[in-house]
Amino acid sequence: MTAIENVLGISALIVLFLAPTLAGLARERRIDRELRAAEAPAPAPAARRPYVRSWARV
Repeated sequence: MTAIENVLGISALIVLFLAPTLAGLARERRIDRELRAAEAPAPAPAARRPYVRSWARV
């Protein structure tokens, strides 16, 4: 039983040390995606047709 407890204890320590690193990497990737999206040119808005009154609509 102590061998299983030792393995679980070491696994818990590894998770405690790696969790902040993995969270930081995920945050950096999100920021990089947002920066790339901000650098991409924005699509041009659709041209609006001017309102022209028709002779039929008086």
